[in-house]
Amino acid sequence: MPPETDAVPDQDAGQDTDGHHRSKVSRIKRKMTPGARFMDVTKRTVAGTWADGTIHAGNLAYLSILTIFPFFILGAAIFSAIGEESERAATINTILLALPPVVGEVIGPVARDVISARTGWFLWVGGAVGLWTVSGLVETIRDILRRAYGTHPKLAFWRYRLLSFGVIIGAICLLVISLIAQVMIGAAQQVISSYFPWLSDVLTDLSFSRIIPAIGLYVSIYLLFFTLSPAAFRHRRFPKWPGTLLVTVWWVAVTAALPPLLGTFFAYDMTYGSLAGIMVTMFFFWLVGLGMVLGAELNAALAATGRNSAEAKLAGSRQPEQAETENKIQ
Repeated sequence: MPPETDAVPDQDAGQDTDGHHRSKVSRIKRKMTPGARFMDVTKRTVAGTWADGTIHAGNLAYLSILTIFPFFILGAAIFSAIGEESERAATINTILLALPPVVGEVIGPVARDVISARTGWFLWVGGAVGLWTVSGLVETIRDILRRAYGTHPKLAFWRYRLLSFGVIIGAICLLVISLIAQVMIGAAQQVISSYFPWLSDVLTDLSFSRIIPAIGLYVSIYLLFFTLSPAAFRHRRFPKWPGTLLVTVWWVAVTAALPPLLGTFFAYDMTYGSLAGIMVTMFFFWLVGLGMVLGAELNAALAATGRNSAEAKLAGSRQPEQAETENKIQ
């Protein structure tokens, strides 16, 4: 018979089991703590924006200046095919409603000159070039969402470009719908001022005509977030409306606050001279780009903290600089 020996417990296995148990208990306690998820979402959003926000905001500001006029040309080409030739610049007026007046004064006249200079086949060639150019901006937004969710591209380059073309055409269709809504609101205001003059001042105070552009802005951003988010996170259990609402409120707030800030605290003309308008426009688009990153990071943080499976998927592929920033915040 073999000699009897005392069974020696595997201390390493016991330590691993105890460590796993303590980790599991700590996760449960964090979930039970009031406001734990709110703090976790806030930490993830701030960390992701700190890691990528300024880089993507600068890229979006540059691409916005580069692509806004090709977008107007593309919109004019599509609008001339479905509407009156004399109303090709209608998309410009719709876009300018979502911009601060100081930015609209810089972009509006140049955009109208660009549109009026193109007719016939020259307009359609410009529209085709504009479609390709604007798709670069859409792909940048896709990359922002991809980095926020911690995923990697799975399709070929040309397939992503084709999807971007569809997003751009859809955005122009939304602009046309928004334009029709504005025309209907204008007609309604005329009727009210003629038959119910006592309501005219109320409508003016409420700035009712600004509501439709804000709604159109919200719908456009929501569709962008939904269509450009990684496929694994398009399910309804990963909500898109929080980030969309944040970007919309951020955009409207920047649009309202920028003119008084420029008139009170900043004097760009003293530094940039005749280029002050361009610099203000880039600063506005930089702020909007920062808001886009905030919205994307908020949706990704909600997805990461909402379900364990999504959290594991995100944690395994999260950007290292973002994880380091989160550890500093802790």
